[in-house]
Amino acid sequence: MEEIFRLGEISCPSGTLIVVDGGHLGLWSGERSPAEIDPALLGIDDTAMASDVLNSVDFAVVGPDASAAARSFDRQPGAMLHDIPASRAAETGTQFEEHCRASGLNARLEALPSREPHAQRVRRTATDGGGSFLMFGVPVVAVGGVPRDRRLPVLASRVDFGDGFGPRWSEISVRLSDGRAESSVPLGDIGVDWARVLFGDADALNTWQHNDPVDGLADVAFWGAAADEAAATFAASELGEPGEEGVRGWTGLDVADARERARAVMSWKEETGRRMMVDFRPHSHHWQVMRQIRTSAFEAGTVDIGDARLLCAMTTWGDGYFPVSADLDASGVVVAVRVSFSDMLE
Repeated sequence: MEEIFRLGEISCPSGTLIVVDGGHLGLWSGERSPAEIDPALLGIDDTAMASDVLNSVDFAVVGPDASAAARSFDRQPGAMLHDIPASRAAETGTQFEEHCRASGLNARLEALPSREPHAQRVRRTATDGGGSFLMFGVPVVAVGGVPRDRRLPVLASRVDFGDGFGPRWSEISVRLSDGRAESSVPLGDIGVDWARVLFGDADALNTWQHNDPVDGLADVAFWGAAADEAAATFAASELGEPGEEGVRGWTGLDVADARERARAVMSWKEETGRRMMVDFRPHSHHWQVMRQIRTSAFEAGTVDIGDARLLCAMTTWGDGYFPVSADLDASGVVVAVRVSFSDMLE
């Protein structure tokens, strides 16, 4: 039996909604070039590979048959190819040329003079009617025409699929109006690597602080088999955070002090071979929403940035590629934007 829950509300003063993996927002470039994002945030520590990524190329598909060529080439959604590593740029151009020749299509790739910022990708995608684009290989969905003047409820449907994992979300949707959905159109997939999905205002994401504290403070948390011993060694106490019983550490420290304490505990753990997890938690927007998620019965939380309210929720399915659709009323007006999870069983 399906149950429907209200996870919270969002607001989109820009009129453009982004659906994205909330754990990947440290990669969001906003109005800056993606070339300004540290490759270390992508897990790249090899110097040559980092240079290859930093010098990546964005291509526009141009020509009379651009739309058909981009669609049939089927490398990325939309009429752009983003973030092509420098070492593969020439090869990609050759492959596209061969594809168009074989398909009888009049189109070509045109390298942009500079990388397209993520905020510009959003605006272009929303202007084109909504859809998906890649952010360092991770699919993101953008939808324009969202009501700007009111809070929009976020609803989730929960079902026990009988597979032994208990009830999980079958879908999460942002309701744009009270209209009845008569049909739906696919907008593309979102890629999830951090088991969470965020619904947020496009402009608000440009000032999102994923790793940097908004108040200059941070927490240090540790837990596991050696937590009691570590707490005695470093004079730490129970963290006192709801939903984190047994977690020790310190809260509300100056960032520099918190970083030093985290390093000291981590060094002690590694030198002694103790079994324990250590977490450095700057008071960022991501920390704010995850703090709520840990205490929420529905694993959801919100954060306000300016006039915008963003909502992040755990998928309950872990990671994967999840389809996003626009539900339309009888006149073709979008009444909801919906992420589906039950396809994971197919």
